[in-house]
Amino acid sequence: MLDTTLRLYNTATRGKEVFEPMEPGLVRMYCCGPTVYHFAHIGNLRTYVFEDMLRRTLDRLGYRVVHVVNITDVGHLTSDADTGEDKMEKGARREGKSVWDIADHYTRAFMKDWEHLRLLPPTRWTKATDHIAEQIELVRTLEERGFTYTLEGDGIYFDTSRFPRYAEFAQLDLEGLQAGARVAVTQGKRNPTDFSLWKFSPQDAQRQMEWDSPWGRGFPGWHIECSAMAMKHLGPTLDIHCGGTDHIRVHHTNEIAQSECATGKTFARYWLHGGWLLDAPDEQGGGGKMSKSSGEFVTLDALMQKGYGAMDYRYFCMTAHYRNYLNFGYKSLDGARESLAALRKRTDPLIGKAGALRSPLAKEWQGKILAAVCDDLNFPQALGLLNLMLKDIDLPEAEKAALVEDADALFGLGLAEPPAAAEFEPLSDDLSALFEERRSARAAKDWKKSDELRAVFTARGITLKDNKDGTTTWSRA
Repeated sequence: MLDTTLRLYNTATRGKEVFEPMEPGLVRMYCCGPTVYHFAHIGNLRTYVFEDMLRRTLDRLGYRVVHVVNITDVGHLTSDADTGEDKMEKGARREGKSVWDIADHYTRAFMKDWEHLRLLPPTRWTKATDHIAEQIELVRTLEERGFTYTLEGDGIYFDTSRFPRYAEFAQLDLEGLQAGARVAVTQGKRNPTDFSLWKFSPQDAQRQMEWDSPWGRGFPGWHIECSAMAMKHLGPTLDIHCGGTDHIRVHHTNEIAQSECATGKTFARYWLHGGWLLDAPDEQGGGGKMSKSSGEFVTLDALMQKGYGAMDYRYFCMTAHYRNYLNFGYKSLDGARESLAALRKRTDPLIGKAGALRSPLAKEWQGKILAAVCDDLNFPQALGLLNLMLKDIDLPEAEKAALVEDADALFGLGLAEPPAAAEFEPLSDDLSALFEERRSARAAKDWKKSDELRAVFTARGITLKDNKDGTTTWSRA
């Protein structure tokens, strides 16, 4: 009999474990969300795709999932640790806008990416700036319990030497850790790993985001935000905490320290981390982690402008196990697009034909696909099984259609929907403007400009069709 017991790789124990929530039937899950000072790049989005696969698997297994995702709109310094300036303030200066406008603009952009990728909406979005009181209260609790100290002119810091298990989660070698090798040096810190809980506003510059606190006017540290928001909405102990691999050594290590010292309880029982997307434009592999700090990164909108669909990228993410590194390149993305198109050729004729799963063979295929995703979210194997099922000549068409519907509840690729609904991707803002500009050119009978603008769409993989009634429709190649 196929084993559909959910087993997940727990970063805390470095091994696969049978998943058992604290409360039968209920899963409390927190996922670190974006810092909204710039567009999310496709490396960021790979993490959210993996978390969506986890969410869909939990849903499929019948759990009620309370899923919280945060929006970091203050406090994340440029070093990802405790030095530099707030990324939000830097973003505002870069674009000549207010911090609040920057946060709103990039939050909206992120939500568009979320919808394009067909990610299930969380139970609750939480913004850091909406939870300042909770963050201050958490710092006060840590202060009362003797885990903090003050650096004059800088902020309130967590004393990591007071938490003996600090090094366990990331398996840090604290004795061999040189100052500055993991987090930047701040003069006066008691230990190299100490981190800020509350930063004081600078005396020589005006910040756009700052609040009164028992320690003076300032703003929260990045790490305290997630702990405060997660515990407010999910309680002192989470079932699952997710994020990218890059969060392990600093952000999640610090979350554990401050949360468990404040409550005396385990902060999260299962920790899941997605592997990096490596930028390998030469297609040779071995590229570095895609990041915004370099100034060179690829967005989902950029892919769509090149003619790729969001589902092409989602499928691409599923071609590698979520814990493994994945090399990004356009040839690889082309391969994913072709594979998805081939899969749709088999599934499109089945849409609307689903019947009951009655035969032992159909139930066996259903069990195989579910068993694959229950084995630490092995979606590459599950995709392979779906393709094999579709080629099974002994399986009736109605049961194949039902299996596609069942499987796509896990994959989220829109395979069980009419092609127009599954494939439709709205035009980006710049192309929408060009579409209107071309419409005006045609109305003015400026055929030269009309043809020039058509060439722009063609170069981006979009075909325009001018109709006899004067309207124009478009489709992706």
